[in-house]
This record gives sequence, C-alpha cells and structure tokens, in this order.
Amino acid sequence: MNMDKMVNFCKNYGFIFPGSEIYGGLANTWDYGPLGARLKNNVKDAWRKRFIQERSNAYEVDADILMHPRVWEASGHVASFSDPLIDCKECKMRVRADNLVNDFTDSSKGDAMNNEELIEFIRDNKVPCPSCGKCNFTDVRDFKLMFETQRGVVKDKQNTIYLRPENAQGEYVNFLNVQRTMRCKLPFSIGQIGKAFRNEITPGNFTFRTIEFEQMEYQTFCKEGSDSEIYNYFKNYALNFYKDLGVNVDNLRFHDHEKLAHYAKEACDIEYKFPFGWGEINGTHNRTDFDLKRHMEYSGVSQEYLDPETNEKYVPYVIESTCGLDRSVLAILFDAYEEEKLEKDSREVLKLHPFLAPYKVSVLPLVKKYHSEKAKEIYNILNKSFMTSYDETGSIGKRYRRNDAIGTVFCLTVDDNTINNNTVTLRDRDTMEQITLDLNDVTDYVMKRVKF
Repeated sequence: MNMDKMVNFCKNYGFIFPGSEIYGGLANTWDYGPLGARLKNNVKDAWRKRFIQERSNAYEVDADILMHPRVWEASGHVASFSDPLIDCKECKMRVRADNLVNDFTDSSKGDAMNNEELIEFIRDNKVPCPSCGKCNFTDVRDFKLMFETQRGVVKDKQNTIYLRPENAQGEYVNFLNVQRTMRCKLPFSIGQIGKAFRNEITPGNFTFRTIEFEQMEYQTFCKEGSDSEIYNYFKNYALNFYKDLGVNVDNLRFHDHEKLAHYAKEACDIEYKFPFGWGEINGTHNRTDFDLKRHMEYSGVSQEYLDPETNEKYVPYVIESTCGLDRSVLAILFDAYEEEKLEKDSREVLKLHPFLAPYKVSVLPLVKKYHSEKAKEIYNILNKSFMTSYDETGSIGKRYRRNDAIGTVFCLTVDDNTINNNTVTLRDRDTMEQITLDLNDVTDYVMKRVKF
C-alpha cells in the first residue's frame, strides 16, 4: 500500500481526516476520526500498560504544555533548536539542507554536517532541487522550530512563552516532586503522553511529520555506572513493545546514531519501513546528567538525589525512551492492512492486534425485521465490557467486509437460534471461521482474545 492509498483509506473509513477540511485544509494538520481516535487511545493504553503499569517504580505525569520560558533556556532549545534551511533561488522551494544531502547520498551523511559543510557539499556535488532540478541555492541558515506566543496583555519579549517542542522537560522539572511524593529510590521512571509542537520546514508523509503531534515519553533516572545497562535494556524493551503490538519484525530495525548530541553518551532509533523508506518511531537516548544539571543551574534548585543506603548525593543520569504516537499509529496501520483474494471475491482487512482494534465486536441482526430488537439488546450488554458496534444495513456479507476493513475482531450474528436457544454465531476477523456460542459465554470469550 502506498501513502496516497493509505490517506484515502483513513479518510473513507473514519480513521483520519484532513484538518480544517471545509475551509480548504491547513497544510500538515490532521484530525483523528471516530475509528482513529479509538485506535490512537488503544495504543496509548498499551503503552501505559507496558511502560507504567507493568513496571515497578514507574509513574505517569501530565505536565502543562506552557512552561516557564527559562525551562527552554535551560534545555538549550531557545539557543539552538533549529533546522538548516536552504532556499532554491530558481523555484523558491524551501528545504532542509541535511535532508537534501541525505536523499542525494541515500544515507544519513547530512546529519553529521554543520551549515558550512552542507552548502559546500551541495554546491560541489551539484545536488539538484527536488522541485525544479537545478542547483542554485542560498546559503544555509538556522530556522527556529519553536512556536512563540504571548502571555498577558502586553506583547513584548518579557511575556514571550513557547509551545513545548517535546514532553521530556515536564518530567525533568517534576523529578523532585515525584521522587518526594512517591518515596522513590533509584532507578525510577517518569512517563508522560502529551502534545508537542514544532514549526517544521518540510512536514509531510501524512501523519509521520506534522507541526502538532503526540509523544509517549519515558525518562528513567539512574546512578552513573548503571546507565549503559539500562540504556540497552530499554532499546530492546521498546522493540519488544512494537513486536507485541503485532508489528512485523522484518519491518523494524535499530539505527544507532553516528553523530551524538553534545550531552549524549549513546543514542539509537527504532525505525519502521514505510513506503517512503525507513522512518523513526522510537528513540532511546543516554542523556547522562545533562538535563538535571542544567535545570539545577538555571533554577538554583538542587536536583541531587540522596542515596538512603550510602548517604551519597549526586545528580542522576537519565535514559530516555520516546515513542512518537502518531508515527506509531501510522506504522501499525500500514503493517496491519492486507488485501486478500478469496475464492469468489476479495476483501480489505485490517489485522490489528485485538487490543488495538477500535471495535472488538460488531453485532449484526441477520434479518433486520425479525432480529434487530434482540440484537440491540445484546449490543447494549456487550458495550458495557468493550467497544461494540451495531450494523443492520446491507447484506450480511457486505457487513462482514465493512468490519474486516476497519479491524473489528469479531462479528456476532443474531438469528432465530439466538431468540429460541440463546446462542449466537461469532465470526473471527482473521480466519473468517464461525463458531456457535451461548450468549452468556460471549463476553469471557472476547475478553480473553483481546488481552495485551
């Protein structure tokens, strides 16, 4: 499936819509529809279960999007959070210079270059503009990625605040609060799911790169010396998370960073093989003690941890594991979508992990006139335990196909036997096999299947 087909699929079935569509849209903004919102929330719930619930000493926070501007000075974002912008003098197209080099060399060579090295390479190798094909570019300049806004009634520099470009700082500034209130001993973790905003030069590839997005951030605070072991642990932990969600391992790979940020000791991405190529869906970073030391410097508040066993004071190291939520959802959709040829026809089927499926069961009256009353009664019962849909329009075969396409795990058919014997027919999405169950056994049967 190519990207255009995925965009159409998501729009037609209610997963993702263009943002502000009735006004002609707003570039690189997307609204999640009824099914997309359910899928997205199910991915969040899976992450919470795996990274918070199933781990000891792991806690979730929900920090405000708007933070004190000094937070972003301490983090380095105000001074250096930018992309290398370059303009084509012929067609006026704006592109990232590092991406231009990477696409030309089919590598990550551009990531390791500064602005001067980028423009020298582009001109020496006559790298063409992706729009007009000519090589006539401006010098490279820094393009600030943070969105600025104003707090209060007076618009001046003193009242400038920022939409957060990442969630991690919310975990760092709450390190002491969580450690104190939860009585934490190292190592412990703080996680957060939330929106972030970046004024990207070249957003695109559907929901892979947008100006507004969600992250599932996870910071583990630990003692120096244990950091590399924990870093390697979370590299594999994140990979297993995607495998357990049903993502094909052949479409996943590690990409270790050749060029490290000045504060980083180790860094690695998990990439998924999208139609446009390999793209990052998770990043694991050994950030050392940089972040807490910077906040200690800029706030004047000590971020030291007192070891209760040794009475030693030190600033913890941080191991970060971040999943891009929107990117993860997109990868899951691509990985789950199949077109199957059958004996007499074909079908679209979204073979999502049952836990992720927007609907676990769809209740279908075989004949609307005779079975809808009982079917609605069953729908109202099942909906109390899991997300259930009701569909009485069209032939039973067409209803099966509609539910296959949106990933519904089971179709439950209500017929005369339901009324007379209290039994229903349950059809499996993946195998299309049908079994007869007592109505009283349906909930337990489905709940066992949709566990994560």
